Amino acid sequence: MIEEAVPEARGVSGRTPADQTASRTISVWDLPLRLWHWVLAASVLAAWFTPTVYDGLHRILGYTVLGLLAFRLAWGFLGSRYSRFRMVGVRLRAAPGYLWNLRRGMTGRYIGLNPAGTLMLVALLLSLAVSTITGAMSVTVTFFGVWWVEDTHHYSSDAVIVLVVLHVVGVVLMGILQRENLIRAMITGRKRIRSHQ
Repeated sequence: MIEEAVPEARGVSGRTPADQTASRTISVWDLPLRLWHWVLAASVLAAWFTPTVYDGLHRILGYTVLGLLAFRLAWGFLGSRYSRFRMVGVRLRAAPGYLWNLRRGMTGRYIGLNPAGTLMLVALLLSLAVSTITGAMSVTVTFFGVWWVEDTHHYSSDAVIVLVVLHVVGVVLMGILQRENLIRAMITGRKRIRSHQ
């Protein structure tokens, strides 16, 4: 006997709460990007605590970060939709107005990076590039002991840590304002979508 499909009554769903939750989220951050993010975070944090004490490890971490930056550059063109750099210019132009509106708690709703997040991404990538390149230069015969290379490496590394702290604070504040666990989103790759979207 073949059962006939019965339409669900309006407002009544036969789906389980887990099914309903899954349908209200969207896949945003792909696995390679999430792994990149967390390996980069661990490498940068470890590199911050290892110079002069564990120089060998510090160099390995620096080269790791340099490799991760090269991967991110490639993944910005080859990755999934929200990993790509195609909206960076648009979001950077929107960043000043977005930051101004944040003073009044106006966050807007973005599935991928919002303009402030895009600004942070660019600032972190640039400062990490300067830090790692000057770090690699400082261990070569040509640039070893050259003051401007060492100073640039030192100050850009400090800038990276300042940006990391601002990034974490921004993620926590945005999570509070939007009532969403953005840290979990970078672990699972999924973000909540609202019914009116």
